[in-house]
Amino acid sequence: MDERRESEPAPTKTRTTLERTSERELVVTRTVDGPARLVFEAWTKADLFRRWWVPRSYSLTLLSCEMDVRAGGGYRLVFSRQGSTMEFFGTYLEVTPHSRLVWTNEEGEGGTTVTTVTFEEIAGRTLVVLHDLYPSKEALDAASGSTGAMPEALDQLEELLVSLGSPTAQ
Repeated sequence: MDERRESEPAPTKTRTTLERTSERELVVTRTVDGPARLVFEAWTKADLFRRWWVPRSYSLTLLSCEMDVRAGGGYRLVFSRQGSTMEFFGTYLEVTPHSRLVWTNEEGEGGTTVTTVTFEEIAGRTLVVLHDLYPSKEALDAASGSTGAMPEALDQLEELLVSLGSPTAQ
């Protein structure tokens, strides 16, 4: 039974931190319940990625997800929202299985954003660190809506890991 007083806030589910480390950089950090191998697969296999990437609270539908996850390969995500479509695409610059992904986000008019995600397994859990380097301060400011979605998306990643039977996920 919950013995908190009504005036005490409920604990939050998310353990995600978002930190703007400079005018052009944003770092998102989260430890998820699951081995790095499985977390990496959730980021690199289209059938898994599409199950967690789009936050349920957003009015977006992921229409297609193409991923050629290798250095020099590319990705293309097509979303539908209120009768219109949006595309996000880029190129994978570095793919180190189970530990690191680096890709470009090339759809913006103001230049290319480079995203680096690292996966560090610690006692069966994985520290995920996502680092976005935007081409300008204005580009980072404009992206605040999508970057704010990361806590919910990472909650959904954890749900996916549970559904896949991750031995450490509860």
